[in-house]
This record gives sequence, structure tokens and C-alpha cells, in this order.
Amino acid sequence: MHSPYRAMKTPLSGDSLVETLLKEGLPPPNTGRWVIRRKAAVVIAVNTGTITVEQACQVYQLTEEELLSWKHAFETYGFPGLRTTRIQQYRRLRSRRARH
Repeated sequence: MHSPYRAMKTPLSGDSLVETLLKEGLPPPNTGRWVIRRKAAVVIAVNTGTITVEQACQVYQLTEEELLSWKHAFETYGFPGLRTTRIQQYRRLRSRRARH
């Protein structure tokens, strides 16, 4: 059984990268709905070196800023931080603190 936490041994690109991501249990490249579980899987894969930030952004059509915001939310708040409504609430809290 393959674990999404196991690091890849060789750098991959193109079709071989996509095949490996799917084998590792990561979301398919054409993912349109980013639920908490899928976001977390990509963040964990980046954190463990399974894929690079660049590969994740390329395969999943994400901006680096978006992926890094998921990473920060996950590291700071865990799975609940990856909820879209939670991200908006945390941003509001942060902006209120900055004003005061």
C-alpha cells in the first residue's frame, strides 16, 4: 500500500509526475473542488518532499500564494484552518489586530 507521506526517489515531470501523484493518493490534476482533505493532502505532500511547491502549483493550477496560504493555515490551525470560511474569518481577525 502506498502512503501519501512517502517521498519520491527521483524528480518527475509531465505524465510520470501525474501517474505518481495518483498512486500516492493525491488528488487528480483536474480537481475543481478543493475540499479540506484534498488541500491537506497537497500540503502534506509538499511538507514531506513528495512534490515541490513548483510541481504542486503546475499540476494543480495553483498560484504559489494560494498554496502557501493553505500551508500556513494548516500549520497554524490544522484541518479546520483549510475551510474556506475559516480562512476568511482568520484573515478578518488578523486585519482587525493590525488596525488596533
